[in-house]
Amino acid sequence: MHGRLMCVVAHPDDECFAFGGALLLAREAGWQTYVLCLTDGQAATNRGTSAGAADLGRMRREEFLRSCTVLGVDQHELLSYQDGRLEFEPLHGPAGDIVRRIRAWQPQVVLTFGLDGSLNVHPDHTAVSAFTSAAFHWSGRANRYPELGAPYLPQRLYHQSTAFTMADRAPLLPAPWTVELDISRVKHRKEAAFREHTSQLAVLGKVQPYWDRYGDREHYTLVGASSPQPAELATSLTDGVVLD
Repeated sequence: MHGRLMCVVAHPDDECFAFGGALLLAREAGWQTYVLCLTDGQAATNRGTSAGAADLGRMRREEFLRSCTVLGVDQHELLSYQDGRLEFEPLHGPAGDIVRRIRAWQPQVVLTFGLDGSLNVHPDHTAVSAFTSAAFHWSGRANRYPELGAPYLPQRLYHQSTAFTMADRAPLLPAPWTVELDISRVKHRKEAAFREHTSQLAVLGKVQPYWDRYGDREHYTLVGASSPQPAELATSLTDGVVLD
């Protein structure tokens, strides 16, 4: 019996910047992990040494691979949706791509961004939250995407939340969290994974004071479950999950 945790993100570096602690703790506990990224991040403000958008996309794909290696991710995949334009994608397409992978890999737990757009209020983060949330529910329904395999409903869907906001960003409206993860013992590995994104290291300089102050914790909100249950404050994403 294996625990499987799937994380769906918008850009290379999301996997470590937002979810690195959760991925590391899951792997440490013997869970298999899978990161699905929808874009190659070629519209990023920080361009590194790239010669253009396509070259930046190539660089960021390589950075994503190296980061996932540091995080101990078992399976990773990067799709080809357009960076910076996810909010304009019809829901059916990306949700279907996620449904296909949920049914094939059968994770018990799924993680993605919250609808607030995360710390940089990025619309791509809001879009991937909507796609993944729809896919979580639709994956378990026989009348949705019948051509994509047998229905499978994961046991839990979590949105990332936060206990702080960045001073130079628009005010956040994050969902109240139901899970507070203590990631202090793996925090250095989370940062090491981010450092593999060499084209984006300028971001680390900006957020370092926040990581130093708040980086020992990650916060998540339970927004979907395979059975009715009350929302309770927890310190684990996986306690009580039935393994298959």
